[in-house]
Amino acid sequence: MSTPVLATAAGREGWEAIVGDPAGAVIATDFDGTLSPLVEDPAMSRAAEGALDALARLARYVGQVAIVTGRPALVATELSGVSGHPGLGRLVVLGHYGLERWEASTGAVTSEPVPPGVAVARAKLPALLRDVGFPDAFVEDKDSSLAVHTRRLPDPVGALEALRTPLSGLAESVGLRLEPGNLVLELRPPGIDKGVALRTLLESSGARSVLYAGDDLGDLAAFGALNDLRSEGLRAVLVAARSSGATELADAADIVVDDPAGVVTVLTALADAIATR
Repeated sequence: MSTPVLATAAGREGWEAIVGDPAGAVIATDFDGTLSPLVEDPAMSRAAEGALDALARLARYVGQVAIVTGRPALVATELSGVSGHPGLGRLVVLGHYGLERWEASTGAVTSEPVPPGVAVARAKLPALLRDVGFPDAFVEDKDSSLAVHTRRLPDPVGALEALRTPLSGLAESVGLRLEPGNLVLELRPPGIDKGVALRTLLESSGARSVLYAGDDLGDLAAFGALNDLRSEGLRAVLVAARSSGATELADAADIVVDDPAGVVTVLTALADAIATR
């Protein structure tokens, strides 16, 4: 399999660093829209064909393989099917944007305390949605955050814009922040994002290079953290899937693919390159 098109010199340097020194590399990826096709019902998400096998191949060579997601760690673990998958015995799932960490080697989850503002927002959210005229907006309760999805509403984009101001007010009133995504607005604790989670993972593993794949606005924080770390000598490859239509992410990426199948192609090509080096 040929090397994917790397649009930047920094991306090419990152690819060569991973292939030349895989033991010093971390391969990390988002789940929804990146390893899994986007679906209307988040509970129906499943890993794309070949995704776990590609990660398992890479896990033979690299220092660490991880999934970084806004989902609760155990939910992402169950939906992705990684638990017990051959070759993924050292996988780490960072859930809730890094508030939780699941280790495949033990099956255990460790977590940070959930700020009290989440419980207050949970209690107030149903009345707020009724008052602003969107009682049917789907609320995904992630325990440490609350995601309001508009995908199922008659005018998803209009509803998203109408909800932005009232949800921002609620988030601010309880010490949370409002984070936009693909037809979703998430009330999340401050100081928690994929950039923080990824930086912590890289520091703990002593990584010298990393490939990170994502698809949504929530992955911009991870891209930003990696660009900062590049200035400190880290080699990185940033992969964007167009699943969510986040043009900002695609503009910042070294490799752009259409969907999770494209991410699988990139991961497989990297495994092939390492295997034949």
